[in-house]
Amino acid sequence: MQLTLAPLQEWLEPAPQPFLKWAGGKSQLLPQMTPFLPKHFQNYHEPFLGGAALFWHLFDLRRRGEITFQDSYLSDANPELINCYLQVRDDVANLITELAQLRNNHCPETYYRVRDLEVKRLTPLQRATRFIYLNKTCYNGLYRVNRDGKFNVPMGRYHNPRIFDEEQLRQNSQALQSAHIECRDFRTVLERAQPGDFVYFDPPYAPLSPTSNFTSYTAGEFGVAAQRELAEVFRQLDRRGCYVMLSNSWCDFTLALYRDFHCVELKATRAINSQPSGRGKISELLVCNY
Repeated sequence: MQLTLAPLQEWLEPAPQPFLKWAGGKSQLLPQMTPFLPKHFQNYHEPFLGGAALFWHLFDLRRRGEITFQDSYLSDANPELINCYLQVRDDVANLITELAQLRNNHCPETYYRVRDLEVKRLTPLQRATRFIYLNKTCYNGLYRVNRDGKFNVPMGRYHNPRIFDEEQLRQNSQALQSAHIECRDFRTVLERAQPGDFVYFDPPYAPLSPTSNFTSYTAGEFGVAAQRELAEVFRQLDRRGCYVMLSNSWCDFTLALYRDFHCVELKATRAINSQPSGRGKISELLVCNY
């Protein structure tokens, strides 16, 4: 009887969920994306990690036996984001203790005091605590820095934000135990992706209008040149024999960049827009080379 109960218990465990709010996160699009995922591949690479919604989903699908792959290589150019994932993976108990001290302390004075902390003077654990607190209390979970690399998003209008979920963080930590996590530029995926690997790109989107351009994700910006370089990396991976998938905005510019590949129109709910009339369902691009 014990031999059959353990697999059943694993089957019933809830899937890990993103522990960060992330503008453009893919949680809502997973039902539309899942039919386009390869079923069997060697390793998984995600060079624009963000909230990692697809990684958590793939982890759950593998646990259920619906997809098979070996290792995961998770990276991003944002050092604070990567440090946060490393602390969740390697020191989740102490991270939970630190976050608990901020759980019921949501006010403008606390928010701007934490936002203005000098990151270079903090320990990795303190940096991760700060990152999660600001993520859950800033405006729309937006991550934006100025030219000096300082986080400058104003406080959000939340009465009682949930800073963290202890059980969820422990599930995230467990899922990340075998993942390789590094702060890397997206171009470096070419150094390690091998034939038969699956690479998913979720870059800062090409803007649909001047008011929708939120590219100040790191101290630099992800502009037209970077979008073109990304398309070239996509093509190189395709020639190498990798499975490659990419998300971006549905517009003439991106459609032209990826016209040689399978382009799918997805429908997402837009949450960030300066004009209420611009919110609602919007087309997004999903590109596959297979």
